[in-house]
Amino acid sequence: MNTFPLFFKLENRKVLIVGGGEVALRKADLLSRAGARITILASHISEEIQSLLRDNKHELIHKDYHKSYMSGARVIIAATDDESLNHEIHADATELNIPVNVVDTPHLCDFIFPAIVDRNPIVIGISSNGKAPVLARLLRARLETLIPQGYGKLAKLAGEFRDDVKAKIPTLTGRRQFWERAFEGQVSQLMFAGNEKEAVAQLQADLDSTAAAIHDKAHPNAAENTTPTLSDESEKKLPPVGEVYIVGAGPGDPELLTFKALRLMQQADIVYYDALVSPQVLDLCRRDADKVFVGKKRSNHAVAQLGINELLVNSAKQGRRVVRLKGGDPFIFGRGGEEIESLRTHGVPYQVVPGITAANAAASYAGIPLTHRDHSQSVRFVTGFLKAGAPNSNFKNFLNTDETVVFYMGLHSLARLTEGLIDAGRSADTPIAIVSNASMPNQQVLTGTLATIVAKQEDAELPTPALLIMGDVVSLHHDLAWYNLQNQQHSQNSDDIAKNWLREGSRGEAVKQPIDQQAHALSMVANLATQQGDGLKQLIVD
Repeated sequence: MNTFPLFFKLENRKVLIVGGGEVALRKADLLSRAGARITILASHISEEIQSLLRDNKHELIHKDYHKSYMSGARVIIAATDDESLNHEIHADATELNIPVNVVDTPHLCDFIFPAIVDRNPIVIGISSNGKAPVLARLLRARLETLIPQGYGKLAKLAGEFRDDVKAKIPTLTGRRQFWERAFEGQVSQLMFAGNEKEAVAQLQADLDSTAAAIHDKAHPNAAENTTPTLSDESEKKLPPVGEVYIVGAGPGDPELLTFKALRLMQQADIVYYDALVSPQVLDLCRRDADKVFVGKKRSNHAVAQLGINELLVNSAKQGRRVVRLKGGDPFIFGRGGEEIESLRTHGVPYQVVPGITAANAAASYAGIPLTHRDHSQSVRFVTGFLKAGAPNSNFKNFLNTDETVVFYMGLHSLARLTEGLIDAGRSADTPIAIVSNASMPNQQVLTGTLATIVAKQEDAELPTPALLIMGDVVSLHHDLAWYNLQNQQHSQNSDDIAKNWLREGSRGEAVKQPIDQQAHALSMVANLATQQGDGLKQLIVD
């Protein structure tokens, strides 16, 4: 190791920062979070620093540097753009045996500022020893996605119970096993879900049960011994009820997943996924999780909704962690509400993780703002079909020209929709767009008017999944379109993409995919990011 990682306690300790500009501000901001008592020494101190360090514990000295100001400092930061002054500060600090960091000058640093993942009291520092700080920050960004904020709360909870656990579980091995069960079991899941009171109660119950088992084992003949041992409990206890995570997979681009969705996907025992979940998103699920296709397409349901509800309930009651992976957002035409009603009826715990719905993704990636002060003051999400397959014919509700209307599942009824809107009074010149495979490398955008879009679609034959965006904002598409689509010539042709993107399936089984599962969730995100390079062409049909 070029440097040895240490964690300094700086609470109410003096830290001297020489310099009053932007670099000094960044260091002061970081150190103030650690509770340091900061002294800024510079002839000119920025207003941002003065605003940051308004607390009386800090000191701002509007003077030139002098060695005497180092007195009592725990560490020293040289954050000036004067090279000779930085060398002088380093020499003076070395003489006084005070650790010093000269910003962006590794050979003059006694210590390195790492890239920090802060889950207080859990703190992770990443350092490249000054060789590649940008790389260290990228690694930190990857860890940020894998370590939820709940870990900090979990660590604080463990700290509160630490003495009690030590008193009730006498052996080091016993305590280690207790904490492993807590951190890998229901306590951690409750904490990550935000149920702090339930997590505390569960941890207390686990501790009491463990302590009672230890007592009974040590006093097997005691008359009051009525508590079964842990081994007895494990033999008699039914499998614990698992939990179901209703996760919005977004429109297809894996980089649009939330951190929470990715974390739950990585810990799932079984994944039930829809036809609209892209292969790239499915690849981010845990490698050894069972993956079961339960997709629905128009007039072809691999598994009926009641069957899906039953699968979720049964899997959770087997003690499994279940991810229900749904394209877009679970609560926007995703039947997530129906599924959690079933889970609630059967007493199965669940969480719902929102996803980016197709309307937001299609509009953003097509350069069509859903609202715009000059064109549209509201937006409406509408389904092309109602329950039991009945067409949506409420055309008189969509005549407001100051409103954007997004039709889900409307491509197959495009002629009926456009004719109905015109007959209801909407202008035939109203702009409308079809966005196919939104956010994916094979995204296509077709624009026209209510009068022309049907004929254009007959020529273009854009495939599903697709949605329709109607309103004056569509006229902004050609000026605001930004998404560079990946050139498919070096990878898959359009037929391969269609097979991967809209999976076939008929029996609720995982369909074999022509792509391999990735060993690590974020490696897929990194690979996709690096592929978005030069030579990319956007496909816009008009």
